[in-house]
Amino acid sequence: MARVAFIGAGSTVFARNLLNDLLGYEDIRDRLEFRLHDIDPQRLATSEVVAQKLVASHGAGAQVVADTDLQRILDGADYVITMFQIGGFEPATVLDFDLPEQYGLQQTIADTIGIGGIMRGLRTVPALVEVGRAMNEQCADAVLLNYANPMAINMWGLAELCEVEAYGLCHSVPITAEQLAGDLGLPTEELDYTVAGINHMAFFLRLEHQGRDLYPELKKLHRDPADAPRRSESQLRDAVRYEMLRRLGYFVTESSEHFAEYTPYFLKRGRPDLIERYEVPVREYVRRCENQIAQWDELQTRLEGGEELMELPKSNEFAPQMIHSLETGTEREVYVNVANHGLIDNLPTGCIVEVPATVDGKTVTPKVVGKLPPHLAALISTNIAPQQLTVEAIKTGRRDHVYHAAMLDPHTAAELDLEQIWSLVDALIEGHGDYIPESLRMHEERA
Repeated sequence: MARVAFIGAGSTVFARNLLNDLLGYEDIRDRLEFRLHDIDPQRLATSEVVAQKLVASHGAGAQVVADTDLQRILDGADYVITMFQIGGFEPATVLDFDLPEQYGLQQTIADTIGIGGIMRGLRTVPALVEVGRAMNEQCADAVLLNYANPMAINMWGLAELCEVEAYGLCHSVPITAEQLAGDLGLPTEELDYTVAGINHMAFFLRLEHQGRDLYPELKKLHRDPADAPRRSESQLRDAVRYEMLRRLGYFVTESSEHFAEYTPYFLKRGRPDLIERYEVPVREYVRRCENQIAQWDELQTRLEGGEELMELPKSNEFAPQMIHSLETGTEREVYVNVANHGLIDNLPTGCIVEVPATVDGKTVTPKVVGKLPPHLAALISTNIAPQQLTVEAIKTGRRDHVYHAAMLDPHTAAELDLEQIWSLVDALIEGHGDYIPESLRMHEERA
């Protein structure tokens, strides 16, 4: 029996995809036990119904258990998947957008870096560490697979504060590969590539098709964003990334809406022309959350009406693939976020990097990448410093490190002066209240 615990299972739509993928493996689906946990009983109940219906639709012998008690869910678990959003859409996520906008600071996603990512990290790392410590008590040999953002801050904080075998997972690499294959008119499964960097800022270091370098062809697809009539649909959809390809020579894994706020080039006050030219979707994550909530409400209504679930396509998320490989010995390559100990030479030791890894029946083995092109390492480093200082703030309880993290964030620093940055940090910490660690809520004399 392989016991898989879903922490934050009230994220029903995402949990459904993972459950469906696991049940798609005929060689393990009869010996799976799904353990669902959430602090919201109503959402948990909906996810339990979804899980039961998925098991039935696959004709599987898997078992489903749901409980709001974390200790009971983790007792004897083999795999723990974390997928929660501390503070939820409201009030936390909305606050991360609304307060910065009062200072003139616009964001698109605000969940990885930037002032929104810093605040989400302060809220999320303690919860992730709580899960890790509970695992040490209830299932010390279990593997933790984390999907919660901000990925790098979360995994870094977990590595510093708790000993547990943990891997951060994100679908940006395979999704970007699929998009690039579409832009190039090639089957996704025929692409051959190597990606490395940090989460949401990793780059395709190698992109080939049957031994042929695809970068010359990919670069020819680029057109100046101002030259709209000549731009393809992919350019209209992905103007930021294609512009950065032109400037850097490499394609980044995360979407244009994400990447626009990791750099100081695209979201600038008094420059609406840039937002229009590069089609930067301000407040995009707010819209996504609203759509996801609507999907959850619709799903709950259908289930309460006795409607069966529609057949789902395979999502190809990494967690089910890793669980299948570890259970069966099937070797495959995935991408993981882990501490940098000899994996990427020109990024700081201990920071969280995203690299390929081989998974088999015994181990998960991250691959040594070596050195990144120096300009990519330099750009990535601008995002590592705020991550490191956010973790330091959590570790030490020093509020001044939150100010320092915001001061070093590329987008925040480009838009706000020092007094605005410190004032915004104060306002956000106060606004988030108990979601922020108590040591950081204690206001001290500014250094």
